[in-house]
Amino acid sequence: MGTGDCMKISICNELFQGWPIERIFDYAAQLGYDGVELAPFTLAESVTDISMAERKRISKAAESAGTEIVGLHWLLVKPEGLSINHPDGEIRKRTQDYLKELIHFCGDLGAKVLVHGSPKQRTVQEGWNPSEAWKRARQTWEICAKTSERQGVFYCLEPLSPADTNFINTVDEALRMVQEIGHSNLKIAFDCRSASASERAPLPQVLSRVLGSGNLGHVHLNDPNGRGPGFGELELAPVLKTLIDGGYRGYVSVEVFDFEPDPQTIASRSIGYLHGICEALGHSPRRA
Repeated sequence: MGTGDCMKISICNELFQGWPIERIFDYAAQLGYDGVELAPFTLAESVTDISMAERKRISKAAESAGTEIVGLHWLLVKPEGLSINHPDGEIRKRTQDYLKELIHFCGDLGAKVLVHGSPKQRTVQEGWNPSEAWKRARQTWEICAKTSERQGVFYCLEPLSPADTNFINTVDEALRMVQEIGHSNLKIAFDCRSASASERAPLPQVLSRVLGSGNLGHVHLNDPNGRGPGFGELELAPVLKTLIDGGYRGYVSVEVFDFEPDPQTIASRSIGYLHGICEALGHSPRRA
């Protein structure tokens, strides 16, 4: 995985609340992370407010730190009032236009992946027709796939747990959507926390199914308790072994929802845990 046999590992930036972006890149690189994944809402109310000069500054800061900007996630937290499958065509059009802006932003940063989680902005509300909501979401993601192709990035649908949303909870549902759209720039993001809640089969078995389909584009590593790798009971060695054995070449990214006790402890212990697994599997991390 990654360069040769090396695992490429990133971390999501929202964990580092209040830190300047330069400090996040520098600290992640010092710990041994290969990349940083960005949540756009931590940078601005809307990415349309981020000038080209600022985009270049962010990219330069990552380059100076010796790390990569992997991609974007938490795409639709801001601005308010967005929905990929809303019956109101104006709301849906505004959402589609903003997703296109995010895809351009991702490309401008030199990143390669967008992860579509954003549970509230895809939930099927009471009274909506589920079949029609599926069609409306498919139309939105068809637009995202075509825009991603033009920008040279990959757009990844992330199944989320039923506790977060009622729309696309399982890998099979995500695969169905990806296969219906049938575009090479549309992939699936696998989230360990969500899969633990949504899938009946063991995670390595589910992950193998996505790998076998050729549609795996990104992986989020976390524990079902919302904390980082190694902070709970989920054993990630079988997950990483499945990725390595399956020839996955993308990033695995540490994403947490519980920011306690502090970003330094979470980031350092997570990377130490993952590096330990890599070494045990005979795949020394690139920065080890």
